[in-house]
Amino acid sequence: MGVGDVSKRILLGRKLRSSQVSETLLSKRIALPIFASDALSSVAYAPDEVFIMLSLAGTSAFVFSWKIGLAVAIVMAAVVASYRQTVHAYPSGGGDYEVATVNLGAAAGTTVASALLVDYVLTVAVSISSGAQYAASAIGPLSGHEATLAVVLVVLVAAANLRGIRESGRLFAIPTYAFMITILGMCAYGLLRLVEGTLPQVESASLDLAPAPGFDDSMTTLALLFLLARAFSSGCAALTGVEAISNGVPAFQRPKSKNAATTLLLLGSIAITMMLSIIVLAKQMGLQMVDPADLDRLTLAGQPLPAGYDQHTGIAQIAAALFSDFRPGFYLVVTVTGIILVLAANTAFNGFPVLGSILAKDGYAPRSLAARGDRLAYSNGIVFLAVMAIVLIIAFDAETTRLIQLYIVGVFVSFTLSQLGMLRHWTRHLRSERDSAARGRMIRSRAINAVGLSFTAVVLVIVLITKFLAGAWITILAMIVFFLLMRAIHRHYARVEAELEADDVDKVMPTRVHAVVLVSKLHKPTLRALAFAKATRPNLLEAITVSTDELQTAALLREWDERNFDVPLKVLYSPYRELVRPVVEYASAIRQSNPRGVVAVYIPEYVVGHWWEQLLHNQTALRLKGRLLFTPGVMVISVPYQLRSSRGVREREPWLSPDLRRPTTRRWRVRR
Repeated sequence: MGVGDVSKRILLGRKLRSSQVSETLLSKRIALPIFASDALSSVAYAPDEVFIMLSLAGTSAFVFSWKIGLAVAIVMAAVVASYRQTVHAYPSGGGDYEVATVNLGAAAGTTVASALLVDYVLTVAVSISSGAQYAASAIGPLSGHEATLAVVLVVLVAAANLRGIRESGRLFAIPTYAFMITILGMCAYGLLRLVEGTLPQVESASLDLAPAPGFDDSMTTLALLFLLARAFSSGCAALTGVEAISNGVPAFQRPKSKNAATTLLLLGSIAITMMLSIIVLAKQMGLQMVDPADLDRLTLAGQPLPAGYDQHTGIAQIAAALFSDFRPGFYLVVTVTGIILVLAANTAFNGFPVLGSILAKDGYAPRSLAARGDRLAYSNGIVFLAVMAIVLIIAFDAETTRLIQLYIVGVFVSFTLSQLGMLRHWTRHLRSERDSAARGRMIRSRAINAVGLSFTAVVLVIVLITKFLAGAWITILAMIVFFLLMRAIHRHYARVEAELEADDVDKVMPTRVHAVVLVSKLHKPTLRALAFAKATRPNLLEAITVSTDELQTAALLREWDERNFDVPLKVLYSPYRELVRPVVEYASAIRQSNPRGVVAVYIPEYVVGHWWEQLLHNQTALRLKGRLLFTPGVMVISVPYQLRSSRGVREREPWLSPDLRRPTTRRWRVRR
């Protein structure tokens, strides 16, 4: 085993057989941290975004914070209830994409897929960026280097997921449960102190907040409603990740749909409790937050804030106030929150590759996304997601407030189309169902999905209106690009499949086979190519060489005559010292003279054992093959000759060894 293989095994672990897929299935206690980390972590930034939006109208608008939180909670409850119907009806793991495709058509399914792909990329970028900001709040030297830290964290999470879904679940379960216990414990402690009347104020409560221009006391009722709508749409970021479980049902242990529905219910209950508790505490503790670009609206005793003022996140300020006499409590809250924000990306790293594999099987994505890696994870999808997220993080400098404007548009597009598809699903089945009990369950499920559709459609309209100019147009543009790209890929695969379909014409034998062996010099690879070409018994066999140096060509001809080969050697003169063009033109001329025949070009090649040796050999052969492959009627045959350095490869990969006495673990089956 080579150094590269050893390193790969250390990073990823031992290979898993395809038959071991069942060993990677998840119990509910492991599935919850894997699929719920995104939705749970959103309580770390969704309340902040609500307060940032309301701050445009000054401190007086914060009175609406708990009402907005309650509205978001109602929408989340409706969506969770709706997706519980989805996981029972479509347990195959296609989720929103499958629901939309089956019930609304391919165009709707592709729209949902494009929305989900964009959302998964943004989930990684937003959660990792927010986690980097929490780390910078706790560790001073990291301040100003959030983007670099975020990129490193993306790489680490991607590496963990390459080890497999079960491995990453065990790795991330402890910090996820620690986050839930810590945040719920902090909120319970804060609410207890609220009841006792000893609730402290956060650090930003002493600041003065000036309304943004145009949002002062002269603000109209319409402007206030628009502001509340913007705050509500920002708070709906808490719903991101709810759909992940419907895409990951196949990863659950049996009974899959029941376990997935139970996990979804736990997710919704915990997320709603934490979000409402944080919003209530933030309001009662005097939290004041503004957009990082508008810090000049905050003043201290009438004076501007000091240069370099760092606006800490809402949870960090609440924890600092509640645990002012117990600093380990503050650091625990900030640490587990930062960790869960990083792990929230794990939800996307589980959802994106699965969706990509389904799209690849349906012909809407490159087929490489459907291939499982050594650990049975969809490695190509994981790597692609990591690269796209890193590009976004660098482009937006890991600023959560800027990235959040791109967020949730795709989520609610998929939510809305999925709920509409579920309505069609139940309506279609009700037409043929005669059992009264089953019809009752279907009618109840349809009613739940109808409520979910009405809520998500309203939120989608609000999000589009309030966030379009703030950056949502970028998300919509990205969705359009993904949509067009997937449709183009599907057309390409369909066209290729039609062209490759076998018919009787392909059974016709060529009338003549004209074999050509390329000769650069007389050595063992050339002799092997000549012998192999003779063994195929072509109608005509000849050797050709391209002359770029008259002395070398003359020496080759003399040696050829001295060895008395029974194969003629033809010289192609190249006055401009080209090697590829003369061979291609000669093969094309033979083909044109006999259109029903075949030209077989044999190319001798060295087989070397090191990558740097490959750079020193076979470059002309590679270019020549690339050109000949586009020439109709020309077949290209590589004749390998293994050099001594290639023995190392056979030693590292025993199954490549020609020694038939060596035992092998590979099984071959002949289809009769």
